[in-house]
This record gives sequence, structure tokens and C-alpha cells, in this order.
Amino acid sequence: MERGRVTMDRNADAPWSKFDPEVYVDNNYRTPLEVDLLIVRLMRDYFTRCFDGAPTHSARGVDVGAGANLYPALSMLPWCEKLVLLEYAHPNVEYLEKQVSPAGYDIAWDPFWDVLREAPAYAAVEPRPLLGEIVRVERGNLFDLEGGDRRWDIGTMFFVADSMSEVPEEFHRGVRCFMNALGEGAPFAAAFMKESVGYRVGDHDYPAYRVNEDRVRESLEPFTAELEIHDLHHMVRPGHEGILLALGRRNSEIATP
Repeated sequence: MERGRVTMDRNADAPWSKFDPEVYVDNNYRTPLEVDLLIVRLMRDYFTRCFDGAPTHSARGVDVGAGANLYPALSMLPWCEKLVLLEYAHPNVEYLEKQVSPAGYDIAWDPFWDVLREAPAYAAVEPRPLLGEIVRVERGNLFDLEGGDRRWDIGTMFFVADSMSEVPEEFHRGVRCFMNALGEGAPFAAAFMKESVGYRVGDHDYPAYRVNEDRVRESLEPFTAELEIHDLHHMVRPGHEGILLALGRRNSEIATP
């Protein structure tokens, strides 16, 4: 934090309308990073266990704050009949709509699917046509889920609650909104940048709330029937200390910590 600075950047103050998804993809996914491929493997194996290894195509899925990242959605394909990509920033919405168009998604995402299809449930899926068939891109804020409709059977939230605000209350509210949108027993995956002090995309800076494993566990445990947190010690840019991946299932209670 800058010397003399006393205010914290809130989600509403960040320049989301200027977010550049192509720069973000170039910086993070165009050349697959070891940590992202590891995350994909961990998600693949966890979801496969949750669904007993067989593709069901019966679940309703959501990727909250999808941004310019397609691999969480790809990880849910064998299990979903419908899949919503919820995103607030207009540039990211436009990017996602192109990815799920009949033309098919960018080849940058093929290496991530190559890791997923090492499991039989994924190998049985043709991802490009299926993505276009079952996915809907919806513009909306994470906080729009405040009511806790609990309408989704599987969900992901990657680098969202911790990467939209410096304010602790907004981080905890974001986690609560995501978890209360999941039905009882719903498997989920959520990723967080460990001890992030913020990040830059193109010419613009974006806020972050500093989390560690204890803070992530504390925020998620009231909502979970089972929970495992992987502390991945991979640095992908300056200003953070690694990535935390949480995998688990939603419990039966609506919690309001």
C-alpha cells in the first residue's frame, strides 16, 4: 500500500470496463503455465470422483466471474446439461461469447483440454460443439447471487472473490454469495491468489485482498461438507506468493458468516 494511503479500493471502483481479455490471456494462458495444468488435473480428478467417473450431462453448472479463462468451464463439461458463465466486465463478456460461438473456442485452450481428456469421462466428450450447445454467457455481478437461490449442482470460482477488492467484507461476501448459490452436495472448485497485493492488466491496475490458507479455509468451512485446500507454491507474476485451490462439496445449510 502506498505511504499515506488510508482508503481501500472497492470492487465498484475498479476499471472493469477497461479490462483487456486478450492481454490477460496472452499473459496467463497463451503459453500454458505448469500451475494451471496442475490445477486442471486436480479439478479433473476431484470432479471425476464426485460423479463416480461417468459423464452424467445432468447437472446445472456455473462459473462465477468467468473472466477470460475457459478451463474452469471445460472442467465441468462432462457433468453438465446447462452451464452458465457469469461475468461482470463487458470486455470479458464479449470474449466469452466469442469462445462459445459456433466457430469454437481459441486453440489456446486446447492444451488444457488435452490434460482433462486423460480421464475417460472427458475423453468421451467433444468439447467445442458441446460448449456451444450447453453454455450461456450471462452478464452479472458476483454480488447478484446474494439471495442464495442455490440453483446450481456444480460450480467454479477462479481468482474472483480475492481479486476484485481490497476490502475484507467484500471478499467474505463474495465467497458467501458463491457458496450460497450451490445446492446441497454440489462439488465446487475455487482458486485464490495467495497474498496478492493487486495486479495489472494492460495499462490498468486491479485490486486484491490478501489471503492465505487459513483465511480461505475460514471463509469456506461454514459452507462445506468436505474441503481440501492445495497450497501451490507457484509464482506466476510479481506481487503474490502462490495459488490456493479449494475443492469441496456444499453442505446442507445456508451459512451467513
